[in-house]
Amino acid sequence: MDKLTGLQLFIRLVESGNFSRTARDMKLSQPTVTKHIAALESRLGVRLLNRNTRGMRLTEAGALYYERCKIIERELEAADRLVTNLGEDISGPLRIACPAGLGRHVILPLAREFMARNPGVRFDLQLDDHTLNLLEHGIDVAVRMGRLADSALGSRQLGRNPWVTVASPSYLERQGMPVSPDELATHDCLVYSSVQGDQRWHYRAADDSAVAVAVSGPLRTNDIDSILAATLAGMGIAALPAYLARPAIVREALVPLLPHHTLPGQQMHAVYPSPRLVPTKVLAWIEFLQSQFGDPHWVARDWALATPR
Repeated sequence: MDKLTGLQLFIRLVESGNFSRTARDMKLSQPTVTKHIAALESRLGVRLLNRNTRGMRLTEAGALYYERCKIIERELEAADRLVTNLGEDISGPLRIACPAGLGRHVILPLAREFMARNPGVRFDLQLDDHTLNLLEHGIDVAVRMGRLADSALGSRQLGRNPWVTVASPSYLERQGMPVSPDELATHDCLVYSSVQGDQRWHYRAADDSAVAVAVSGPLRTNDIDSILAATLAGMGIAALPAYLARPAIVREALVPLLPHHTLPGQQMHAVYPSPRLVPTKVLAWIEFLQSQFGDPHWVARDWALATPR
């Protein structure tokens, strides 16, 4: 029997005052309890109990040992309560990773709203378009775009991230309005290099036929906000996430193009280190994201002015 089980058995025996009752409580036979108490005394080199036909009494060493064992038992119970409460409590730090553009424009306002509902939560937001190793970087939850690779990580689907093709009025006045995806090959296109297949834009027509066009232009960058800024400045045509382009479309600083052709939306997932024993604060954040991104009209929200609801 290990030391911890022996400690618990000794405490139960002292408190019950009876070998047979202790054996029943510990689901052991009475001879087994007697054997383990004898082994405990042998290991310690002292007698803990004086036994006779009328019962048993603690020796001086036994009384001291019992007091210390009770302290240890209380500390173990406190440790169990601590981690159990931690798992049930929506408070403490949440280390989140997500693509930079989504983080600045969407996740940050959502974090503000989540903290208003759960004041004990503190966010550590890691903005990176690369796929971070969750364990190496201590990430609690990552929001990832596109199809997930098979892994042992836990994951929940959040929704879809739609994209649109846009240009500024000044560019269209200067270069003309493309009426089909094929015409993009002759236009200045601004390439976001963090999207796989970035220099071939894939469209689906109203009749469900697929069209792919090779694009090029004066700017290629891995920063989506720079693509937005360059598009607003009239440098060319861009494919942008709808959440990022919409405010400029609403104020007519950008014009949506190719109304009869759509770009593929990206799947959005919450990914976390393990599917087992997920802390309550992590589950609460994921469920909150699902409630936001599960509505296909989430891109229509005014994220720049997002306030707790």
